[in-house]
Amino acid sequence: MSETTDAAPSAAGTTEFLGVYDADGGLAGEAAYLIGHLLGRAECALCDITHTWRRKPEWDRMVGRLGVPFRLAHRNEVSDAAALAAIQDAGLPVVLARGATGAWHPVLRRADLERAEGSVAAFERILATARTA
Repeated sequence: MSETTDAAPSAAGTTEFLGVYDADGGLAGEAAYLIGHLLGRAECALCDITHTWRRKPEWDRMVGRLGVPFRLAHRNEVSDAAALAAIQDAGLPVVLARGATGAWHPVLRRADLERAEGSVAAFERILATARTA
C-alpha cells in the first residue's frame, strides 16, 4: 500500500539528508526541551523517532541502509542559507534533501514525521515512499 506524504518534490536523486529538530541544541536547549516535553509543552516528532534518552541504535542502522549521508541538527545549529530558506518554507521539524544541484528541499514535514509515531521502521517506510514519489 502506498503512503502519501506532505513532502514535495521527490527525494529521488538525493545526495544528502538533513533532519532538523524543532528544538535548540546545547545544554540549555536540551534541558528546556526535556522539561517542556515532560510538561506537555514541547513536542518534536523527529526527536521521538531518533531518540529515547539517547540515540536509538535502530536509527543508526537505518541511516546505514540509506546509501547517502543523513545529518541531524537542532534548529539553532543550521547556518546554511539554502537550508534555512527551505526550513522557513516547510516549518519544523523537517527532513530536507539535497539534490545533485546542491539545493535543499523539504522531503518530510511535521505531519509525515508525526505519522511515524516515534518508530524508526515507520519513518524508513515513509522516507522510502517520498524518495520514489
